[in-house]
Amino acid sequence: MIKDAQPAHPIHDLIAKRWSPYCYDPRPVEPEKLESCLEAARWAASSYNEQPWTYILATREDQPEFSKLLGCLLEANQFWAQHAGVLMLGVISTTFSKNGKPNRVALHDLGLSAGNICLQATAVGLSVHQMAGVDLEKAREVYSIPDTHVVATAIAIGYAASPDASDPQLAERDRASRGRKPLAEFVYKGQWGKTAFPG
Repeated sequence: MIKDAQPAHPIHDLIAKRWSPYCYDPRPVEPEKLESCLEAARWAASSYNEQPWTYILATREDQPEFSKLLGCLLEANQFWAQHAGVLMLGVISTTFSKNGKPNRVALHDLGLSAGNICLQATAVGLSVHQMAGVDLEKAREVYSIPDTHVVATAIAIGYAASPDASDPQLAERDRASRGRKPLAEFVYKGQWGKTAFPG
């Protein structure tokens, strides 16, 4: 299914083609493609090159581990994410390793890392759907995540399925048109609320 963005200004094709499906074909993701996506995450920019992210990984070929991670998602996300080829949890370290001081931009840096995953996945024919709907305490307990780290998000990676062969509710979501706020609504200049792109 093609859902390319219709940008108001030129953007890279990978950005235009990236979108987050709910309908997934339950087939494995090739190891080399997954490693490519994780390598892209590795090379994301981060404050002081701290790389404060950790990913906990489960592939559908390893059903016990896949079920374990799936169980850490909220029920609404389990409904569709069960069909993805790969599930991951995104975890951040809350302090800098070099001095133990709080890293207030760790979540930002995880986002950059996950953004790289999204674009690399798009480049190799995969789709990514990021999730906030995670049972944070369950994930911490299940994976023995230390107090120095915080579970932030989950990610599904796999092959988008045709909405015609999927659950009707999920299909309706995937068929919905894409849209974004115009620049005038979120780029300010001079003072808060004063758009940098009037008219």
